[in-house]
Amino acid sequence: MLRDNPESVRRSQEARGDSVGLVDEAIAADALRRSTIGEYEKLRAEQNAFGRHVAMAPKDEKKALVQQAQKFAGRVKEAQAMATEAETEFNRIVRAIANPILDGVPSGGEEDFVLLREVGEKVSFDFEPRDHVEIGEILKAIDITRGTKVSGSRFYFLRGVGARLELALMNMALDKALAEGFEPLITPTLVRPEVMAGTGFLGEHADEIYYLPADDLYLTGTSEVALAGFHSDEIVDLTDGPLRYAGWSTCYRREAGSAGKDNRGILRVHQFNKLEMFSYVLPEEAEAEHLRLVAFQEAMLQACELSYRVIDVAAGDLGSSAARKYDIEAWVPTQGTYRELTSTSNCTTYQARRLDTRYRTESGKTAPVATLNGTLATTRWLVAILETHQLADGSVRVPVALRPYLGGLEILEPRK
Repeated sequence: MLRDNPESVRRSQEARGDSVGLVDEAIAADALRRSTIGEYEKLRAEQNAFGRHVAMAPKDEKKALVQQAQKFAGRVKEAQAMATEAETEFNRIVRAIANPILDGVPSGGEEDFVLLREVGEKVSFDFEPRDHVEIGEILKAIDITRGTKVSGSRFYFLRGVGARLELALMNMALDKALAEGFEPLITPTLVRPEVMAGTGFLGEHADEIYYLPADDLYLTGTSEVALAGFHSDEIVDLTDGPLRYAGWSTCYRREAGSAGKDNRGILRVHQFNKLEMFSYVLPEEAEAEHLRLVAFQEAMLQACELSYRVIDVAAGDLGSSAARKYDIEAWVPTQGTYRELTSTSNCTTYQARRLDTRYRTESGKTAPVATLNGTLATTRWLVAILETHQLADGSVRVPVALRPYLGGLEILEPRK
C-alpha cells in the first residue's frame, strides 16, 4: 500500500490527526531497506561463487585466494549488518503508522462522530432520581469507600445484589455469544510484550497499561489482546466461516491522564470484568462481520431495556489498530447524557500482520486475516441499568431478560 497507493495512507494519517510525514519516511526507509538487502544478496551470491572457485583452485594458489575470501566475508558481514539495520528502522517507522481508516470514517476528534441512530425513549421520573452510587449504597450493592480503603482510588467492591447483577449480566451475554456461534474462552490477563505490541496497544496510550518489569509482562485492559494473540504465528482455517471467540476476563487500566474525570462511581475504574467478542474473518468479509457485532451488542442493550445511540467514531478518536469503530452509548439519567457502554472495532489486517496470523488463499499462498472485536457486556453497564430502572423508594426493577439469571428476582430492594 505504501508503494502503490501512498496517498490513501497520507489521507488516513491526516484524518486521524497523526503525522503525514511518517508516510514519506516509511517510503524512504523501504527503498533503503530493499537496496541494502539487494546489495547483501548480491555480495552473498558472489561470495558463494568465489568459495567454489577457491575449492577448485590449485594448491599453490589457495593461500592467496583464502585471504581474498576472508576480505569478501568481511564485506558480506558489513552488508548484512546494514540490511538488518535498515530493516529495523523500516519496521520502527511503519509500526508508528496507524491502521489506514476505511472509506466513510468521519475526520476529526472525539466530538466529530456521526450519529447513526437513537433507540428507545429516554427515561423520565416523577421523583428526583438518584445516581448509581447512591442507589448502590441503598441496595448495599456497591461499596466504593471500602474499595478505596483496600486498594486506593477508582477501586470498589460489588457486594450482594451488585455482585449477583454483574454475574447475571455476564451470563446473559455469554448465552447470547453461544447462540451466535462464539466459543467461550477465559483468557490470561498477563501477556508478553510482543502480543501487547502486536495488537497496537503500546503506542501513544501505553501509559494506560500496567506493566510488571520483573516479569516483563503486561496486564491487559481487554481480553482482545489475548484473543488476538491466540492464533499468532498460525495459519487458521476459515473455509467453514469466521472463527468467533468470546473472552471472559478481568481487565485493568491505569486511567493515566484522567484525573478529575468521572471520579464518582464506577464509570472509570482501574479494574472491571468484561465479555469480549473477537472474530477472525476473511478480509473481504470484515465489514459485514462488523455490522453483525453491532447487532449483537444492540440486542443486549435492548434486553437490558436501555435507551441508547450508535455512533460512527471519528478518525482522531480511533485507536491505532481500528480502521473503523462504532460506539454504543446508553442514556444515563442523572448525567443527562449518553455514556459509552460498548464499542466494536474493525481492525482489518493490522493486528494479523503484526502477529503473523494468516489463512491459505485459493492459490495456496497465505495472507493475513482480518480481526474484529466488540464488547458484549461489562461492569460499566450496571451504571445505566441501576439508574434507568430505579424506583422512588431506592429499589430497582430488574429487566425482564435478566430475571432468570437472578433466580427470578424482579425487584432489587433497599437493605438496612
